Amino acid sequence: MPLFEFECKDCGKPFEELLRSSSQVSEVNCPTCGSKQVRKKVSSFAARLSGGGSLSFGGSSAASCSTGST
Repeated sequence: MPLFEFECKDCGKPFEELLRSSSQVSEVNCPTCGSKQVRKKVSSFAARLSGGGSLSFGGSSAASCSTGST
């Protein structure tokens, strides 16, 4: 299930929701005040590089693959 980030338009609190699909966004209520006036935030993609302990956000700092030519 994807994790979506939201912000309440009434109380301003950020929160996260696990939803089966993006079509359920209209059913989300703020857990703090109960308002249905929420805004889905744009999230950055984070991935752990194999063998490394650091996170990569959006882009890759890994070396590019060689073309195989000598």
